[in-house]
Amino acid sequence: MQHDKVLILDFGSQYTQLIARRVRELNIYSEIHPFNKVPSNLDDYKAIILSGSPMSVRSENAFHIELDEVRGKKPLLGVCYGAQYLAHFHGGEVGASSTREYGRANLSYIKTGEAFLEGISTGSQVWMSHSDTIKKLPTNGELLASTHDVENAAYKINGEDTYAIQFHPEVYHSTDGKQLLENFLIKIANVNPDWTPNAFVDETVEALQAKIGNDKVVLGLRGGVDSSVAAMLLHKAIGENLYCIFVNNGLLRKDEYTQVLKQYEGMGLNVKGVDASARFMDALAGLDDPELKRKAIGRVFIEVFDDEAKEVQNVTWLAQGTIYPDVIESVSATGGPSATIKSHHNVGGLPDFMKLKIVEPLRALFKDEVRRVGASMGMAADLLGRHPFPGPGLAIRILGDITPEKVAILQEVDAVFINNLKKWDLYDKVWQAGAILLPVNSVGVMGDERTYEKCVALRAVESTDGMTADWVNLPYEFLQATSNEIINKVKGVNRVVYDISSKPPATIEWE
Repeated sequence: MQHDKVLILDFGSQYTQLIARRVRELNIYSEIHPFNKVPSNLDDYKAIILSGSPMSVRSENAFHIELDEVRGKKPLLGVCYGAQYLAHFHGGEVGASSTREYGRANLSYIKTGEAFLEGISTGSQVWMSHSDTIKKLPTNGELLASTHDVENAAYKINGEDTYAIQFHPEVYHSTDGKQLLENFLIKIANVNPDWTPNAFVDETVEALQAKIGNDKVVLGLRGGVDSSVAAMLLHKAIGENLYCIFVNNGLLRKDEYTQVLKQYEGMGLNVKGVDASARFMDALAGLDDPELKRKAIGRVFIEVFDDEAKEVQNVTWLAQGTIYPDVIESVSATGGPSATIKSHHNVGGLPDFMKLKIVEPLRALFKDEVRRVGASMGMAADLLGRHPFPGPGLAIRILGDITPEKVAILQEVDAVFINNLKKWDLYDKVWQAGAILLPVNSVGVMGDERTYEKCVALRAVESTDGMTADWVNLPYEFLQATSNEIINKVKGVNRVVYDISSKPPATIEWE
């Protein structure tokens, strides 16, 4: 089945992925491409959205895009930088704002009778994030909405389906943002909202069967949602020709290796467990740089996986749980305007010595979509509800070098934290939680003795897909009980702190 698609051209905004996610929430398929790598065949897309950007359209280095093939031919929505670009280079004027317009604002004027703003009332909260403002609308521009401080908050260009807004509808602070996107995409652009989890499963299984045929596939399970859902899709498509390998890198949570193995076997998957803890520890010895740790873990994983994959006769394919944010975050500044945040072990292909073709069933999905796809296949809620866990495991939650002793300490601390979240009925209210072992010792008193032991930080965030996240306001009573239990039970720790940083500016993980 051919789905209607929406093209999002990325000018480097930190919110670009949120636009795509918001569009997906409307059951509409969307793709992100760098503004300087526009797909050659625009006929494949029903509508186009121009993202925001940290750049100013008034700068000599402003990002430029050729819009002749788009304007008046495709429904077009400019968001923030996109709105200012349409004004500044098409007969309007953009100037520096007298005050940086950042944060919550409210619509004080809305033009009545406009499909673009249908269902949105005066007073609706929007999120601003720009230092420039549109002083004069472009040629044939018509004002649609204002806030108290921003006169040209929304406009359209008469004679074409081109709309623009100086606020961000994709962030949750814009209370009617989803409604505005629905108005533009469904009512104005006539996009068919048929991108559903059930449709994805049926089409993906069919595509996998056509692509793989009777070939054998190996998949490295990691215990998380992504690899598990990828495994079930492949199992549904090719059955016993899927060979799953679950590698214990020694950096999993306490008892996770045995628990997850049992869970996979209960799902009917063909799984082999491999305990390679010592091999990973040897590779990490003396490394304290986060990227070097990630690369060492990725390298050893591939080596271990290759050894095990060779045991499967005539294997042709390697399956990976790569999801869409992995792909986008791994695009470097040379490939587009967004800078690389971190390297992803799932992205970038295989070394030459692994002569396998790659299949990535989830490459088009965001994390929340992966969960919905898993649920549509009847996967257990406790597995789909598991908090995300980084591929490098506890290695990037131990700041500094890695030793078996540090891993053991952090596993115990993490177990207390996670078990208490479940005991206090808080686990499902948190998107991701974990403990971080800090590279500092602090003075304490235990009994009548002075101690000089480790400090750990606890981190719990709420999010939808990890692109933005707010710290969770856990009850003081919970934090007090958890801190006491950690200090009393985990030898080597005498201080517990709680991380109250949001993303951005902080990341969820500390490394």
